[in-house]
Amino acid sequence: MSLFRVILAIVFPPLSVLDKGCGSFLIIFLLTLCGWVPGVIGALIILNKRK
Repeated sequence: MSLFRVILAIVFPPLSVLDKGCGSFLIIFLLTLCGWVPGVIGALIILNKRK
């Protein structure tokens, strides 16, 4: 997880998980619509997962 990805997850969470797949993008997009904080938390969790 790079510093750029963390900053992007804080500013615009769905864009930070775009390369993780369509499902991750949709989940984070819906969480962001519900509230900014759940979107950021979800994006950071997905970005923190190891391959």
